[in-house]
Amino acid sequence: MTEKTASKYLLNLEKHFAHDNPVLLKAVKVFQELDQIEYDLGLIGMEETTACKQSWWPVISMVSGNSTARSRFINSYFGGEHLLSGIQTSSHKFTVLLHSVQANPVTLPATALDVDPRYPFYQISKKIEQREEGEGGRINSYMELKAINSERLKGKLLINVPNIMTEVATPIISLLLKHTIENSDLVLVFVDAFEQEAPLVDELIQTIIAHQDSNKFIYLIDESATLSNGENISLWQKKLAELGLNTGQFVILPNKQSGISPQLSGYFSELEQRIANVGHDRSYRVLEALERSIHDIENIVMPEVKKGIELWKERVNVTSLMALSFIAMLAVFAEIQFGILELLIDPIIGPIILILVIAVMVPMHLFGGKLQAKLIVNKLNARQKELHLMENLAGVFEKNLTFTRMLLPMTEPVGWDKKNKARLAQLSDKCRLLVQSLNDYFSTFHDPLVTSPVEPTDFKDFP
Repeated sequence: MTEKTASKYLLNLEKHFAHDNPVLLKAVKVFQELDQIEYDLGLIGMEETTACKQSWWPVISMVSGNSTARSRFINSYFGGEHLLSGIQTSSHKFTVLLHSVQANPVTLPATALDVDPRYPFYQISKKIEQREEGEGGRINSYMELKAINSERLKGKLLINVPNIMTEVATPIISLLLKHTIENSDLVLVFVDAFEQEAPLVDELIQTIIAHQDSNKFIYLIDESATLSNGENISLWQKKLAELGLNTGQFVILPNKQSGISPQLSGYFSELEQRIANVGHDRSYRVLEALERSIHDIENIVMPEVKKGIELWKERVNVTSLMALSFIAMLAVFAEIQFGILELLIDPIIGPIILILVIAVMVPMHLFGGKLQAKLIVNKLNARQKELHLMENLAGVFEKNLTFTRMLLPMTEPVGWDKKNKARLAQLSDKCRLLVQSLNDYFSTFHDPLVTSPVEPTDFKDFP
């Protein structure tokens, strides 16, 4: 067994979490063990890692409609006209905001997001291209990355979603909306998004319903001049319940635009606490992704390869059976015309004929196997794209194209044995222990911690 070297991405993660997050540091080690198993099976290459399937940044997203609530909130909470104006100039794009030490904002194209595994839109162009041919090369028209000097953006990413009232519900916009919510640790939903009917609003509602159990949604409500905060929240709770949205936290926004001040601090205290804890949410998300990656090998990846092998065997056997049937028909025709039965049962000539048939059928069987294998490889490549897998299904399948496996009825993929299944089970146990360790940081059965080891610091040196 060749030992897989740790990818640069994992080494950078290990360096980053060495001091501030011991749980994720251990998770990096488990990812390395998972990479070794996938490498042994032929699913990934030497420099690849399963850890890049999800972003390791804490991610917050904002969704709103036509009102000015979002712009007022950005100015009031994140502070700075430069931040607001930077967003307004590209309100039709999904804008990823991150902290920068530079004084002036810097806007980068979507390709910066597409090629960097640290960000939640890593390789999104492939999904876009699969959804609509030709659009994968136009990601700069859908997204952008903006680096801004705002202290409240330190250690996190903020994704600003276009106005869902005015944005057309194209397949690409729908894909990006769902992808954003699925990969966010916290979603700030301004309730003005539900004040009118629009196709994208319906998709937003369905996406929220699908993720309600994640407890990642906060609904931001404009302060009312006629209703108390309690009455305002109760009113919107009823409205959203009618839409099927039954979970989530409600926060009242001040109806004036201002910076964070003692007068406004009360409005944002709950929100500040949730945003401050977004690093915890990120840790659970990463561990969930680790557990899912482990189970996907056994429940999705290897079964897909096995189906390919079974289909390949079936097609090859049918092809060989047809060839044998043809030979049998020739033998019957020869018997009728020339009477060759005596030759077939002759103790000398009979075995020679049998050897000749085998000498013809074995190469024909192998040739048919290789021909059918090319078709199965194409099928597995298409299936890999369809399932959005980074694992090389065709690569594992091709490891089964040996002389022995082509002749014998073996359908289990090479390497998929009890040993590797046990290794995966051990990794799954380690993942559950990491979740328990993370729970222990908040458990009342332990002494309170002076500092939280899962809260990230500045991400300026993030890998």
